[in-house]
Amino acid sequence: MEVVIIEKKAFEALLADVATLMEKVNVLSRKCNDRRLSNWLDGEDVCRMLRISPRTLQTLRDNRLIACSQINRKFFYKPEEVERILPLVGCYRPKNET
Repeated sequence: MEVVIIEKKAFEALLADVATLMEKVNVLSRKCNDRRLSNWLDGEDVCRMLRISPRTLQTLRDNRLIACSQINRKFFYKPEEVERILPLVGCYRPKNET
């Protein structure tokens, strides 16, 4: 077993730096908490919720009416964004649907 001896001041400074680093990591973790994929909806979920086709959802994306994030070839949407767009999708639904 290897033993390393350091001064008390150096050890306390190291502990303080580790505590500061841990706090910064916790702050970043809280900021990024909403970016977790588990909170986001995929295109199929959004189409089902809004009762629109995948092509209509693509049109909404192309016209920048709904914000999304793309990972590889799959698009993801925040639930708040789907709620925001809900009143606007009526004009995109087929006429025979009520």
